[in-house]
Amino acid sequence: MSDVPGRYAIRLQGHLGARWEAWFDGLTLTNEADGTTLLEGEVVDQSALHGLLQKLRDTGLHLISVTQVDS
Repeated sequence: MSDVPGRYAIRLQGHLGARWEAWFDGLTLTNEADGTTLLEGEVVDQSALHGLLQKLRDTGLHLISVTQVDS
């Protein structure tokens, strides 16, 4: 396990309002035409990623995917 920051793209079923962007620690929130929400951005380490996933669980939205993307 690495503590090196990584960029992630996280897709959720459903749309989140723009007010949620601050709740997700600076990740970019994009509501897609297909009815999904895409969260993108840098996550500082694995611990932060797990915390983010717990927040997502608490929204009650269906998690579609979590993908680490190139910087």
